[in-house]
Amino acid sequence: MSRDRAKSIPGWRRFLESRFDQKFLQKIQSLPTRQNEYGYDPFGFHRDDAIAGIYLAHLMYRYYFRAEVFGMENVPEGRALLVSNHSGQLPFDGLVIGASMLFAKDPPRVVRSMIDHFVPTLPFVGATLMRWGQIIGTPENCRHLLNDDEVIVVFPEGTRGVSKPFSKRYQLQEFGMGFMRLALETDTPIVPVAVIGAEEQAPCFNVKPLARLMGVPAFPLMPFPPFFPALPLPTKYRVHFGEPMRFSGDPDQDDEELRPAMTQVRNTIQSLIHLGLKARNHVFW
Repeated sequence: MSRDRAKSIPGWRRFLESRFDQKFLQKIQSLPTRQNEYGYDPFGFHRDDAIAGIYLAHLMYRYYFRAEVFGMENVPEGRALLVSNHSGQLPFDGLVIGASMLFAKDPPRVVRSMIDHFVPTLPFVGATLMRWGQIIGTPENCRHLLNDDEVIVVFPEGTRGVSKPFSKRYQLQEFGMGFMRLALETDTPIVPVAVIGAEEQAPCFNVKPLARLMGVPAFPLMPFPPFFPALPLPTKYRVHFGEPMRFSGDPDQDDEELRPAMTQVRNTIQSLIHLGLKARNHVFW
């Protein structure tokens, strides 16, 4: 870092950048994104501001969840939809998938996660997540990013996945059809992803009346302190990337006509989950 640049950036960012080697920082600065003269892309992502999110992701990925990644070579260059199982009450699985694309892939890629519409209404949270690269999960936003050859992670189970009871861990819930229509419309390969470890990070039950009262998809409680899963258990994550899958057809077909292709993706992810569970030795190591 030049002396002039060191003087021009805030002290907090200098500290965070000092946690990484210069080669990695250069790769982050060269991440492809369409930014304006102020450094922001159309969705609010800023590479310099994202360093705080990258540092947090690095701590969780490397030291807390101690993640292992398998099959990263299956993620193609250019546009891609990472379609994954979803669990754990809070989206740490999305954080680890995104971190794996930064720290286990060369060159690194920024993964865009789709956040629920209510998230931007939360003080500070919405603006911060957007500066870190997250987007409101609308088809228009996704089409725009895929047409720019970016990578999006999709959780077709939605809140059904994160809020399912502990007794149904690693059992995929019903998939939505939106990701399949998006893949067909933009001619995007689908990379099936299986996350092992998130299911056990927060054994909870969903208090549906409180969720409805607060207007949120789920209100999880743990049967032991601290009761709310703000900090997950330090389970060991294993992330398996399967071979890319390509589909062709009319994205405006009825759901029943698209269901066989969606089921093929769902079954592939479930197979990756079974293989991942069989290969691991323990939940925590």
